[in-house]
Amino acid sequence: MKLFTCSQISEIDRLTMNLEPISSIDLMERASAKVADWIIQNIGNDRPFWFFAGPGNNGGDALAVARLLALCNFDCTVFIVGFGRELKGDPAINLQRLKEHNKVLQRKIDSEQTIPEIPSGVVVIDGLFGSGLNKPLDGLAEKIVRKINLSGATVISIDIPGGLFGEDNSNNNLSAVIRANHTLTFQFPKISFFFPENHQFTGNWEVLPIGLSTEAIGQTESNYFYLTKEYISGKIKKRDKFSHKGTFGHAFLIAGSYGKMGAAVLSSKACLRSGVGLLTSHIPRLGYEIIQNSVPEAMTSIDSSDTVFSEHPDLSMFSAIAIGPGLDKKAATQLAFKKLLQEKPKRMVIDADALNILAENKDWLNLLPENGILTPHPKEFERLAGISANSFDRLQLQLQFSAKYKTVIVLKGANTCITFPNGEVYFNSTGNPGMATGGSGDVLTGIILGLLAQSYSAEDAALVGVYLHGLAGDLAAAKFSQQAMIAGDIIEQLGAAFLQLE
Repeated sequence: MKLFTCSQISEIDRLTMNLEPISSIDLMERASAKVADWIIQNIGNDRPFWFFAGPGNNGGDALAVARLLALCNFDCTVFIVGFGRELKGDPAINLQRLKEHNKVLQRKIDSEQTIPEIPSGVVVIDGLFGSGLNKPLDGLAEKIVRKINLSGATVISIDIPGGLFGEDNSNNNLSAVIRANHTLTFQFPKISFFFPENHQFTGNWEVLPIGLSTEAIGQTESNYFYLTKEYISGKIKKRDKFSHKGTFGHAFLIAGSYGKMGAAVLSSKACLRSGVGLLTSHIPRLGYEIIQNSVPEAMTSIDSSDTVFSEHPDLSMFSAIAIGPGLDKKAATQLAFKKLLQEKPKRMVIDADALNILAENKDWLNLLPENGILTPHPKEFERLAGISANSFDRLQLQLQFSAKYKTVIVLKGANTCITFPNGEVYFNSTGNPGMATGGSGDVLTGIILGLLAQSYSAEDAALVGVYLHGLAGDLAAAKFSQQAMIAGDIIEQLGAAFLQLE
């Protein structure tokens, strides 16, 4: 799914009205009906609903939703906040429609004294400000937001929490942003929804399709994308009847050290489950029996060191290479890693301690192979690229890093963010907090390595690998719970994840 800036979404709205054609008030009604339907199905009418409607289109949506719910016997009260302006255009039309039905109590807020005390037992519908907002809230608006946030009421924001910007909130007054329990956003999630610090404002967000023009969406360029099942399913390679193990590549995994052989085992198993034809795991001598007993399907390359990676064999037979899980950062390992980079492997995944070694030797970044895949978590990325003030700034660093070193960056976390050298950004839609467990990243490295060895492009290996990893995690959470699941459970669910994509 394409993602767009708020200004682009506004233009898509305009194009939809011209192309469908549909009037702006009818498009507002269609969107408001989606919100009303969601509330009927998910919240019910056992509590009073208090609507806070601002002077713009977001307020117009709130007025329409109040009317539609009142017609379904919801107890609705609307507080109209004009901020010194009379409602005009579509919001004014919806206010008139509301008055004509005479089912909703209407009150005005025009000063701090007229802000109501909000009981914790009501449901607040936030229609104060939409996605067109471009300056921090202050004055009366800020006071209303603060009162809503302190009320303890359940808060549902229409399209975007009041006060939140759609992209960059670096210069926003975050103390004056609605903290919603649910955000019902139209057609596309806003880009700011994918940044961890904004979850406190959006709560659980859900996309409500409102029938914006597919032609308008198609002709609007974007570098931002959201991974969907349909998109990833189209990238899964089909197997030919006469294919054999050589068809699906030979992966080479450099992993493990004394006390950290579990990382090598997990990554090896995940690589094999991703469909690779052959896997050779390169491990320290003392890990030989562990890997052979735990992963009999893998071949083993034994390092001359008993405890760490210190050398690599001839690489000519391997389709793709991964390095990092459980590696450690001993001097011999660092030297061996540098020698590996100097051989310029064409298809490579770099993770964990290999990333930490790079962070300690930043001049080696120029040795990174073109289209290499780096899979840092936020702290590892910070060591590599520097500290950023917030997630939006970090995304800019990530894009700069991808472009400068011509690498694919997989920044792990909720909605894992993947950047390409050409400036494209992908956010993942699968995964859950239960995956925040030791070894989960080692599993991801194995999956991506296996796909890369099967001749997936670096970009597709990253996208498919991340989506599969998250989907398997979701299936594992459904079976074991988020609390009880471990990294090995993700591997066990990879087969079921593939089946869902077929």
